[in-house]
Amino acid sequence: MHLDRTIAPPFQVIRHINLPAVETLTLDNGLPLHVINIGDQPIVRLECLFEAGTWYESTPGASYFAIKMLPEGTSARGSAEISAAFDRVGAFTEMSHTSDRSGIVVYCLARFLPEVLPVVQELIAEASFPEKEWNDLRNITLQNHRVNWEKNAFRATAHFREAIFGPAHPYGHQRDEEQIIGLAKEEAIAHYKSQIQHAPYRLVMAGKVGREEIDAVNAFLGKGTPFADTEQTSPSFVLNPTDQKQLTIERPESLQSSIRYGKRLFTRHHPDYYKMLVTNEILGGYFGSRLMKNIREEKGLTYGISSNVSTLRHEGYFMIGTDVKKEFTQQTLSEIRKEISLLQTVPVPEDELQTVKNFMAGEFAGSLNTAFDVADRQKILIMDGLPADFFDRYIEQIHATTAEDIMYLAQTHLALDTMTEVVVGGM
Repeated sequence: MHLDRTIAPPFQVIRHINLPAVETLTLDNGLPLHVINIGDQPIVRLECLFEAGTWYESTPGASYFAIKMLPEGTSARGSAEISAAFDRVGAFTEMSHTSDRSGIVVYCLARFLPEVLPVVQELIAEASFPEKEWNDLRNITLQNHRVNWEKNAFRATAHFREAIFGPAHPYGHQRDEEQIIGLAKEEAIAHYKSQIQHAPYRLVMAGKVGREEIDAVNAFLGKGTPFADTEQTSPSFVLNPTDQKQLTIERPESLQSSIRYGKRLFTRHHPDYYKMLVTNEILGGYFGSRLMKNIREEKGLTYGISSNVSTLRHEGYFMIGTDVKKEFTQQTLSEIRKEISLLQTVPVPEDELQTVKNFMAGEFAGSLNTAFDVADRQKILIMDGLPADFFDRYIEQIHATTAEDIMYLAQTHLALDTMTEVVVGGM
């Protein structure tokens, strides 16, 4: 049978998705435990999430080192013994760190949870910050920073965030070699004691979770001094963006330039959030976007270009990023501005808009394959204080976006004179 590849195969438009509900329990000491009980495999993921990220540190770098040092030693075990305790039952652990929060993440078979939990509790309550491991972590962090700082793309993103938030703001601050070398262990220990050891935190457990697993968590992490209130006072910071809207950092040895173009935007709480996602998707959010078609496919200026709406807990930003040969830098920037101007002045054709909506709906549905995928979505609702139906309304709001909405949002939120342009490499 002859297959006519000019005719698209039939498909069904996804109109609605319901995320499984979260069950929120309170441990004996007052800590909240959020349970997402789905999946057939007897595996669980437990996350202990602390208000202990960059936003909460008194000394730059203290929050990163505080969380990364937890598995390096406790009052009862050295780093090798801690690793062996997890390895013995096939558990995988990682210490996560972001601008907003830090966390301990553990994956294990459900039946081994009672063996894993005492070690987790020990990391939280009895971290010892041994000198050798401290020096090793600092040296590794320093080397990683030096390697990353040689990458134009890394520098461009760092300078872009510094420009739109300000160098002293937690979202704009750049960690440098001097700060890594100069950070005193006592400062990291102080952050650990105030934000982790003696602070309330949230637990999120996903997978095949039953009464037995909940009781085990309560038996180990629900004991000790009661926490009267799980909400911590969040410090506030003044935004101090630079006045310079165009920043070029020359690197004569580089053949390419990294471009970052965008502005400070808003969080998921903003009423324009959903429709702004559609606007971004059309511009540069997927492989068939306008920026890709123009700058990659038609003009061959880059291997890839993308735009994204990044949402942090207290702020958000819109950013376009790409790498090009130096001689194409100015032309690429001109084409970026042209594509934004077209969004502001010419309605998006219905077929293009529908294609993007279908793609976004399908991509969202495809991102919810496992219990842990669902937990990642629910965790956003929990930690950012969003309504329970936020993601249930996602596809509905995507399909409700019109061509007129996109023109309005592009005019309102993507005005060219509000954009910040960072180039690392040269023109």
